[in-house]
Amino acid sequence: MQRWLIIFGIVLLAAGLLWPWLGKLGLGRLPGDIVVERESFRLYIPLGTSLVVSLVLTLILWLANR
Repeated sequence: MQRWLIIFGIVLLAAGLLWPWLGKLGLGRLPGDIVVERESFRLYIPLGTSLVVSLVLTLILWLANR
């Protein structure tokens, strides 16, 4: 369990550092992502992006445990 938590932390750190480049790939602007913009308010709910990231991580973890 400790090893998985450390790996998860490293992956989150890498994703945070690489986010400007990942944004250029279209991640975060997928169909299903909800954006509400007002004068002084912005709400962003990344449903489509969350599904894609979840599927990719599930596939990676499934292949790693085989």
